[in-house]
Amino acid sequence: MPDLPESLVVARVERPHGLAGEVAVSILSDFPERFAPGSVFLWRRGSEERSLTVTTVRPHGRRLRLAFEGIDGPESARTLSGGDLCVLAADAMPAPPGFFYDHEIRGWCCEDPRGRRLGEATGLENTPAGPLLSVETRPGKIALVPFVEGIVVAVDRPGRRIVLDPPEGLLELAES
Repeated sequence: MPDLPESLVVARVERPHGLAGEVAVSILSDFPERFAPGSVFLWRRGSEERSLTVTTVRPHGRRLRLAFEGIDGPESARTLSGGDLCVLAADAMPAPPGFFYDHEIRGWCCEDPRGRRLGEATGLENTPAGPLLSVETRPGKIALVPFVEGIVVAVDRPGRRIVLDPPEGLLELAES
């Protein structure tokens, strides 16, 4: 099977809303402006996939109500429930200064300020306490490092490298 382009989940379809085929979606993107009439998303649920074009967008509390071409009633809207709306990683919104996508930092080398290899970045997760960088320090051993100024000394996008100065013992927590 050929390598498929990586896709990013930007929303989750929760349920149909009303009688006109709208669906309520939870936004999983830091860029809600991407949800505009004419926007095209790849809808996925398990092995099912289809392309959807947005026709209308309305705010609905912390969610959005979206309507799509060809989805014209509650029955067809219900078939989308539980699916993810995705975009190709190549179509990701440009990252603002100081912002890094989880998909882009995976595989980057993590090292200390002296250039000693600490491990490999395996992900970046936003948590209520702030972003956490997952660093595989050894095969199967993951350390969670706060992705904050003071611990993250530098991020070299072109060099695919993150310089970390973690508090003593933080990386060893993954060893236990």
